[in-house]
Amino acid sequence: MELLYANLRHWLVGHPAIANFRWIEHQTWGASPQFLVTALLSYLALTLLLHLTLPKSPSTSASPPTPFLRLISAVHNLALLLISFTMAVGCSLSSISQMPNPSWLFCFPSNATPPSGPVFFWAYIFYLSKLLEFSDTLLILFNPNKRLTFLHVYHHALVVLMCYLWLHASQSLMPVALATNASVHTLMYGYYLLCSIGKRPRWKRMVTDCQIVQFVFSFGCSVVMMWLHFARAEGGGCSGLGAWAFNAGFNASLLLLFLNFHSKNYGSKEDDKWKKKQR
Repeated sequence: MELLYANLRHWLVGHPAIANFRWIEHQTWGASPQFLVTALLSYLALTLLLHLTLPKSPSTSASPPTPFLRLISAVHNLALLLISFTMAVGCSLSSISQMPNPSWLFCFPSNATPPSGPVFFWAYIFYLSKLLEFSDTLLILFNPNKRLTFLHVYHHALVVLMCYLWLHASQSLMPVALATNASVHTLMYGYYLLCSIGKRPRWKRMVTDCQIVQFVFSFGCSVVMMWLHFARAEGGGCSGLGAWAFNAGFNASLLLLFLNFHSKNYGSKEDDKWKKKQR
């Protein structure tokens, strides 16, 4: 176990490319507002174009996806599963290595936390992975059995902006949010991978439940961050408070949308079970 831990620390924390990482505006690839805006507008424009032009099969006569599409979906989901798991482990180990004290996980010292080092390296990989996740939308649009939702497009578009702000503003609470979200996405892409190879698990609801729990958990962590911010007000408080405010508002909107999704997809089933018990 000690050898395994040492190897993980070397490859996920101590490797020079990770330990010496620095996010430099207009120099690091993707580190500019122009790149961000171009990526978001391209994603939204392509999504709208394909949504309007691709033929739509009636739900009663939808044909199964082609073997090629199933293969592409499987490879895509496997790749994101492995990336998500690696980010969760890498960020966790990097946080242990980089933090001067446990409160650092919740509150980066203002004006004293440049976006550099292993934790910010994984934040950068997380940012790039959200660009890769744009492919999720293409797989939905080309699959006759799936329907594109507002929640999906809204989430995929704004999460890229959120990740950019993490790095741009050295946002406090980022390590906890990254490790939590990457862990949930490991579970989610594991579910999608099994579905893409024709083995639909029974724990679809658990994926949605975990997504809701992560948003509630983030608000609990935000309470800790705000307490630390005001406790350290004389020293400048916590770094990236403006970016955190956007993140908190985004998470609140996602929580409401996921609760609505949960209610529509699982609420009626719970009501049916309750009615059966009353008979």
